[in-house]
Amino acid sequence: MPSPPNILWLTLEDTSPRLGCYGDPLARTPHIDALAAAGRRYPLAFSTAAVCAPSRFAAITGMYATAMGAHQMRTGQRHPHAPELPVPYAVVPPPYVRTCTEYLRAAGYFCTNNAKTDYQFEPPCTAWDECGASAHWRHRAAAGQPFFAVFNLEVTHESGMWPRPDRPVRTDPGRVTLPPYLADTPKTREALARHYDNLETADLRVGELLAELDADGLAGDTAVFLWSDHGEGLPRGKRHPYDSGTRVPLIVRWPGSTPAGEVAADTLVSMIDLPVTALALAGVPLPRHLQGQPFLGPLAASRAYAFSAHDRHDEAADMVRAVRDRRYRYVRNFFPGTPRLWWNPYRNRHPAMQELWRLRAQGALSPAQAALLAPRPPEELYDTATDPHELHNLAAEDGYRDTLERLRGALEAWRSACGDLGDVPEEQLAARMWPGGVQPQTAAPLFIALGPDNPGIAPAPDGGSCAGPMVLQLYSATAGASIAYTLWSGPAARWRLYTEPLDVGPGRTTVRARAGRIGYADSPEVAATFAVGGVEEAGSGGCGAPGGEEAPELRARLAAFLQGWGEACAVRLRQGGHAGTDAELAALHAEDSVPADLARELRSNPGWAAAEVGAALGRLEPDALAAAVGTAVGLDACAAGGPAVAAVLSALRRAAAGEGL
Repeated sequence: MPSPPNILWLTLEDTSPRLGCYGDPLARTPHIDALAAAGRRYPLAFSTAAVCAPSRFAAITGMYATAMGAHQMRTGQRHPHAPELPVPYAVVPPPYVRTCTEYLRAAGYFCTNNAKTDYQFEPPCTAWDECGASAHWRHRAAAGQPFFAVFNLEVTHESGMWPRPDRPVRTDPGRVTLPPYLADTPKTREALARHYDNLETADLRVGELLAELDADGLAGDTAVFLWSDHGEGLPRGKRHPYDSGTRVPLIVRWPGSTPAGEVAADTLVSMIDLPVTALALAGVPLPRHLQGQPFLGPLAASRAYAFSAHDRHDEAADMVRAVRDRRYRYVRNFFPGTPRLWWNPYRNRHPAMQELWRLRAQGALSPAQAALLAPRPPEELYDTATDPHELHNLAAEDGYRDTLERLRGALEAWRSACGDLGDVPEEQLAARMWPGGVQPQTAAPLFIALGPDNPGIAPAPDGGSCAGPMVLQLYSATAGASIAYTLWSGPAARWRLYTEPLDVGPGRTTVRARAGRIGYADSPEVAATFAVGGVEEAGSGGCGAPGGEEAPELRARLAAFLQGWGEACAVRLRQGGHAGTDAELAALHAEDSVPADLARELRSNPGWAAAEVGAALGRLEPDALAAAVGTAVGLDACAAGGPAVAAVLSALRRAAAGEGL
């Protein structure tokens, strides 16, 4: 059976299919176009919301934001002109809802996010192996470990269209094509020209990441997905559940599975399908509560409709629902007769929006532009094949009665099946999620030791000792909490996702743990040390090799320390891209600490230490062995420059230089 692929998400912000591979002659996107030429392009891909946070919630959880109370934009942000809003709060979904990355981590994937989240909650401590501006698949400890890596290309955000005197426009504003509902003025044209510039910049970053994948020899084993969180940041685009706000580019290159240059012209995809597809490709059994469906691979299913929602955006409350099939779009406005554009200070910073308001004040809007600022009807129906800008509302035309009723029924069935929480006042949802306006905190994990002399009736918060063997359970009293644990010391520890009881071997083992749940604050970190097998105080064996039962225990602890330290050094050195000088490696070592009792034994028994160091390092993964110099620098300091360890240090320097041990 073939190994599951690596998965790489290249996520654009605020981007409609304004790309060369989608037929835009003005776009300068050669790397994205090459990706499409080598894979499959989806012309009918749609986001679940036309704004960031609700859309990203669906993409990371596989759940509709409207079903989980994550539909308001955005829940964690105060608004100075609307202090009455029940914010801030983080969305707290049912306890069984997790980020898709937890399922992938449990399946052995190394999961990284670089760097934007914006999920309506802070990622719990169990969501990612790495999350930040330096997160990268290259930081996994073992080269063969599969990875799920996300890179968010934020340069195409709506704000990138605002004037920048320090950044001249490269795209000719006279060549851009404006939709008819925007004012055709130099100011609007320049804003869209800047967007083309930003797309070119994003394309360059796509090219860099794909080149890194090639350089690592991973392109053939990686499914690459390029997509956007919603449509472009123009008025009537972003924030609005039309094609202009929800239709997004989607390109997948998966060698051996997506034929080169293929166009899935009839395949309807919702971005809620992305996480479910990733789990399916990874071979993870799909949890039944997920609301998306795979669109790729052996479990791919056909989709008849793509649904989207529009609710409060910043200061302005609203509620709109929409459904799209392969041709028609139906929109239901829950506040008919009210303005299509409520007051939104952020949107009013956009040059194109400023031009619309200027012309409105002058009475100089065209009919299409005036419709954007006019009151809304109860329902809208558009034929996107003949009316791609969705300007001619067919809802009242007799010839489209069947289509209207079919899509109206599909939308109501979806709302009913998902339990649309847009019907619940936000004040009630916020109070339910954060009672009293206070964020709940995940309960700290408890350690439960199980063995022949301990049936696990009570926790062991400080650890303890037993003759062994011993099994360790971790438990949090918070329903739905996930637990992360590590056996490493220091800030460079690698945290694992707890999925089953831990076997604790002979010797002393310190376990650190913390817990998290979506919408909750992470628990405090807790730690406990367990001694298994009648361990005595280290060093009692005298100045030679440790004697009695201590030798196996110290040997195991030294091997474990070297494994962790070597892998940590390997990761750091890969981040830096070079082996580093002794001074640099010593500085790296200063970030961690050798356990005191182990350091004492190394000083007391340099001959034994040298032999064991060499043996333990010989068992390291090849990429961790490249960090052996750093390991030896740390051990040399512990052993106070003993001649035996100095000899090991010299040998390891030769190994790092490619001369072998």
